[in-house]
Amino acid sequence: MSKFYVYIARCNDGSLYTGYTVDLAEREKKHNEGDGARYTRGRGPVKIVYSEEFETKSEAMKRECQIKRLGKQEKERLVKR
Repeated sequence: MSKFYVYIARCNDGSLYTGYTVDLAEREKKHNEGDGARYTRGRGPVKIVYSEEFETKSEAMKRECQIKRLGKQEKERLVKR
Protein backbone atom coordinates (compact mmCIF):
# COMPACT_ATOMS: atom_id res chain seq x y z
CA MET A 1 0.00 0.00 0.00
CA SER A 2 1.31 3.43 -0.95
CA LYS A 3 2.18 6.06 1.60
CA PHE A 4 1.47 9.71 0.94
CA TYR A 5 3.75 12.51 2.00
CA VAL A 6 3.39 16.21 2.57
CA TYR A 7 6.69 18.00 2.22
CA ILE A 8 8.29 21.39 2.47
CA ALA A 9 11.07 22.14 0.02
CA ARG A 10 13.54 24.97 0.40
CA CYS A 11 14.31 26.71 -2.86
CA ASN A 12 17.70 28.21 -3.69
CA ASP A 13 16.30 31.71 -3.02
CA GLY A 14 15.35 30.68 0.55
CA SER A 15 11.64 30.49 -0.12
CA LEU A 16 9.60 27.44 0.91
CA TYR A 17 7.29 25.35 -1.26
CA THR A 18 4.75 22.88 0.15
CA GLY A 19 3.36 19.91 -1.78
CA TYR A 20 2.42 16.24 -1.55
CA THR A 21 3.76 13.12 -3.22
CA VAL A 22 4.09 9.34 -2.94
CA ASP A 23 7.88 9.40 -3.49
CA LEU A 24 9.95 12.13 -1.83
CA ALA A 25 13.23 11.41 -3.67
CA GLU A 26 11.53 11.31 -7.06
CA ARG A 27 9.62 14.51 -6.32
CA GLU A 28 12.77 16.36 -5.33
CA LYS A 29 14.41 15.11 -8.53
CA LYS A 30 11.45 16.33 -10.62
CA HIS A 31 11.58 19.78 -9.02
CA ASN A 32 15.30 20.01 -9.77
CA GLU A 33 14.79 18.88 -13.37
CA GLY A 34 12.24 21.67 -13.88
CA ASP A 35 9.32 19.22 -14.10
CA GLY A 36 7.93 20.01 -10.66
CA ALA A 37 5.66 22.86 -9.70
CA ARG A 38 5.77 26.07 -11.70
CA TYR A 39 6.75 27.90 -8.49
CA THR A 40 10.00 25.97 -8.11
CA ARG A 41 11.13 26.38 -11.73
CA GLY A 42 14.01 28.82 -11.78
CA ARG A 43 14.37 28.64 -8.01
CA GLY A 44 16.49 25.50 -7.94
CA PRO A 45 18.20 23.62 -6.70
CA VAL A 46 15.39 22.55 -4.40
CA LYS A 47 15.92 20.45 -1.25
CA ILE A 48 13.10 18.73 0.65
CA VAL A 49 13.71 19.78 4.25
CA TYR A 50 10.58 18.48 6.00
CA SER A 51 7.98 15.77 5.46
CA GLU A 52 5.05 14.03 7.14
CA GLU A 53 3.68 10.60 6.20
CA PHE A 54 -0.02 9.71 5.79
CA GLU A 55 -2.03 6.59 5.01
CA THR A 56 -4.40 8.30 2.55
CA LYS A 57 -4.14 10.93 -0.15
CA SER A 58 -7.04 12.79 1.46
CA GLU A 59 -5.20 13.12 4.78
CA ALA A 60 -2.06 14.32 3.01
CA MET A 61 -3.95 16.90 0.96
CA LYS A 62 -5.75 18.24 4.04
CA ARG A 63 -2.42 18.65 5.83
CA GLU A 64 -0.90 20.27 2.75
CA CYS A 65 -3.68 22.90 2.83
CA GLN A 66 -3.09 23.48 6.55
CA ILE A 67 0.63 24.01 6.03
CA LYS A 68 0.09 26.29 3.04
CA ARG A 69 -2.01 28.58 5.25
CA LEU A 70 0.86 28.98 7.73
CA GLY A 71 3.14 31.98 7.61
CA LYS A 72 6.80 31.60 6.72
CA GLN A 73 7.91 31.76 10.38
CA GLU A 74 5.52 28.95 11.31
CA LYS A 75 6.78 26.86 8.39
CA GLU A 76 10.37 27.52 9.47
CA ARG A 77 9.48 26.19 12.94
CA LEU A 78 8.20 22.96 11.36
CA VAL A 79 11.39 22.61 9.33
CA LYS A 80 13.56 23.05 12.45
CA ARG A 81 11.89 20.16 14.31
